Amino acid sequence: MEVKVINNQVEKALRDLKRKLIKEGLFKEISRRRFYAKPSIRAKLKREESEKKKSRDRKKPQRLI
Repeated sequence: MEVKVINNQVEKALRDLKRKLIKEGLFKEISRRRFYAKPSIRAKLKREESEKKKSRDRKKPQRLI
């Protein structure tokens, strides 16, 4: 991953980097690996995440091609 600093705008480059890392899911992965989770808890979290994603997809208006 690469972020270019233009005209010494380091703050803007850091914001861009953070946005890319969030989009890639790095922060979520770090928080998930911070503590050990039993397999049953991991399965429960995975199920909940799936339900959230499904509800978000249902709320999105579908685009006609």
